[in-house]
Amino acid sequence: MQAAEAAVERGLEGSGLTVRMRAVLEILADGGAATVPDIAQRLEIKRQYVQLMINDTHAAGFTEAVPNPRHQRSKLIALTEVGQRLITQVMQREKELLKRIGGDLPDGELGITLKTMQQLIARLKSATEEKTP
Repeated sequence: MQAAEAAVERGLEGSGLTVRMRAVLEILADGGAATVPDIAQRLEIKRQYVQLMINDTHAAGFTEAVPNPRHQRSKLIALTEVGQRLITQVMQREKELLKRIGGDLPDGELGITLKTMQQLIARLKSATEEKTP
């Protein structure tokens, strides 16, 4: 996990993005505008922490608060044009890197690896929830 985060960090150099800001932008690029609680749920972290991340993306001009037709006081967080362009570029560079470093791996092995990682993550979450009152 640390090696992956370090690789993502290196790919973000000069972009004005942190790894955490990048995570917010990716969620918005994938699913469109969302509330802070919705983003927190997708990231599986506390809403208060996501709010700090959103504050950083707002300050950098990558996101903006827009009216929420379902709730007058709860704004939606949306990508700005700058944020959309940036996350598209970042994700494209990451795809190219993955293709370069893993393009020769057999599809079957990648499928097994993905399934194994998903099972391990689910078990880690389960083990964490068991210890949390």
